[in-house]
Amino acid sequence: MEWKKSSFDWNQARAFLVTAEEGSLSAAARALGLTQPTLSRQVAGLEEALGLTLFERTPRALLLTQAGTKVLEHFRSMGDAANRISLTAMGQSQAITGKVVIAATNVMATYFLPPVLKRLRSKAPELQIEIIASNDISDLRRREADIAIRHARPQDENLIAKRLRDTTAQLYAATDYLDEVGRPADPDDLSKMQFVGFDDPERRLGLMASRGINLTTSNFNFLTASGTLSLALIRQGFGIGILPIEIGDAYPELENPLSDFEPLKIETWLVAHRELRTNLRIRLVFDVLAEGLGRG
Repeated sequence: MEWKKSSFDWNQARAFLVTAEEGSLSAAARALGLTQPTLSRQVAGLEEALGLTLFERTPRALLLTQAGTKVLEHFRSMGDAANRISLTAMGQSQAITGKVVIAATNVMATYFLPPVLKRLRSKAPELQIEIIASNDISDLRRREADIAIRHARPQDENLIAKRLRDTTAQLYAATDYLDEVGRPADPDDLSKMQFVGFDDPERRLGLMASRGINLTTSNFNFLTASGTLSLALIRQGFGIGILPIEIGDAYPELENPLSDFEPLKIETWLVAHRELRTNLRIRLVFDVLAEGLGRG
């Protein structure tokens, strides 16, 4: 390799890569924890080192030039390599101290994780645990999280996954709501009632129809992607929703409006990057989660 021709540094390459992926200098600066002028200087330095114009600067946005588009994939490969180096180095750590980031849906994080984390604290009290409670899927390869709890099996061969206990969900409604509108006698009655909690109801209509409940988007007056907010809306009588049985049964003001409704089985997977399994603290957290949330 002709090393003298590689005249740019990684900071410049990273500045270009993140700016291209975020779409603006301001967003890239926030992602990297830099000031916008610093980031702009790094991108300009890369352009000077390469002798290329990578971005067309317009009043409203940054647009990749043809040259910028051509080199972007090479810089993405550099970014992936840098992440792999970081993961490998992290995997050599054997100390049960430091930080571990767990990503899970807000329902899982709120109602299922705390008892398991209590057990983890007794095993490794010096660990610092950060929990990303979000329905968005965290990218483990880009180190957005160390471990994730997902409701679908990952397809990435660089990830390892362990099947956990399935979540069983059921219809629930507030007793006050059913007292007001009447209790459904069959799925047709349910089709005339209000539902809450689906952030995108159109994706759920087929599932409900397969259970004999023919809904339309007009059945959903209150929508949210938050499982915890959905629970609050159901408890306040805004309509019928689907909740894990462990959660719905914990609230005496809720009841199953139609006992003939077949419960839903939702897969749950514990996921980590395969290289992180050589890291003692990540492995410990993974194993404690697997035990506490296991198939039972």
